[in-house]
Amino acid sequence: MKITTAITLSAATILSSHESTAFTAPRAHQLIAPSKGFSTLRSTLVDETDTINKQQLTEEQTQENYITETVANTQKSFQDDGFVFGLEGSGLERVKGRGANVVVEGDSLETTPQQVAMVSGTFAGQALIAANAIHELYTHTNGNAPVTALISLATIVSSWVAADLGSGILHWSVDNYGNGRTPVMGNIIAAFQGHHSAPWTITYRGFCNNVWKLCIPFGLPTVAAISFVAGPENPMVSLFFSFFCFSEIMSQELHKWSHMTKKETPAIVNTLQGLGITIGRVPHAQHHMAPYDGNYCIVSGFCNEALDNSGFFRWMEHKIYEINGVESNSMKLDPELRAKTLRGEYRLTQ
Repeated sequence: MKITTAITLSAATILSSHESTAFTAPRAHQLIAPSKGFSTLRSTLVDETDTINKQQLTEEQTQENYITETVANTQKSFQDDGFVFGLEGSGLERVKGRGANVVVEGDSLETTPQQVAMVSGTFAGQALIAANAIHELYTHTNGNAPVTALISLATIVSSWVAADLGSGILHWSVDNYGNGRTPVMGNIIAAFQGHHSAPWTITYRGFCNNVWKLCIPFGLPTVAAISFVAGPENPMVSLFFSFFCFSEIMSQELHKWSHMTKKETPAIVNTLQGLGITIGRVPHAQHHMAPYDGNYCIVSGFCNEALDNSGFFRWMEHKIYEINGVESNSMKLDPELRAKTLRGEYRLTQ
């Protein structure tokens, strides 16, 4: 647990090091207005009073007017500093109703053949590795089918729980740190934070269009590498990570289902949500309440209560703040939450 926490803290700290302060208006010295002189046409036809009024518009006033106009007319994108949940200063707008709003530049709601090929190949490869792992386990138990089934089931269940925890840690980190300009993770961060500006967009995506991006970090190369290192003598490791990576990829689809009504999802989905096997609508809806400080796990949501009641994420945010002075987006959105966190009051139920 200490190793996991240390790795998580290090990763979040790296993300946060690229964070910039949101909701901060540009200071006057950051914009330099072109110099404008105001010459007065001297003419006997011009009244002296009008000349004095023109001269009252000083160079300082001209500078302030230029700054105000520039800031007002500047359109930010998802990459700009200050990107926080598609709110003030981000250049994004909340779509009223169940509208779609693609945040990441170059992204599309259209499913492509390349996405279908990537997802299909990934799942097929993971299934083969998992099946081979079960076969190896069957050999190790000398053909004892009940024992093989019991061990396999226990491995899959533990992998499912671990995947839920992993989804929560990833979700928390990209929701709270970094922006579109963060190296490597920039697009993922922008997509997760932008999701808060138009939550319904995800429901317009087809299956492969929705999950294909997660096939990159959790795809076949990752599972194959882990299985190779573990070797045939450790089939449970291969089975565990095959199902873990499959679950992380599927988390985005499970997430999508939590934004859909019961009439829009198949009966089996409603049953799985009712049993708590996949993330439900009500628990995830609680995450979409500002300042978005809890309920981050999106596989089953099983770990949410323990993480939120223990104050795990608030503790992480406090430690990151102590290391580099960067505040989480949740802290920026809620001064009271910020004060509690810095006082060491981490539990969300307090």
